[in-house]
Amino acid sequence: MTLREKIHATVYPGDQSGYVAECEEFAIVTQGQTLDEIMQNLSEAIALYLEDEDLNQLQVVAQPSIIVTFELVPQYA
Repeated sequence: MTLREKIHATVYPGDQSGYVAECEEFAIVTQGQTLDEIMQNLSEAIALYLEDEDLNQLQVVAQPSIIVTFELVPQYA
């Protein structure tokens, strides 16, 4: 069994304002007003999710990299 070294997430604009991030492998969703805040919140949410879990059962290494895809809506002037 190969352990995952990367966790994938997608960040997209929120309905009202700010951004939402969703993890593709796990049931993790968070939000933030800025891109810096959403990245900090995402890192924290993933760490909390993995904190007391059996990482072998989840098939993930102790400190995985987080790969983020941004879905941004183009704005026209």
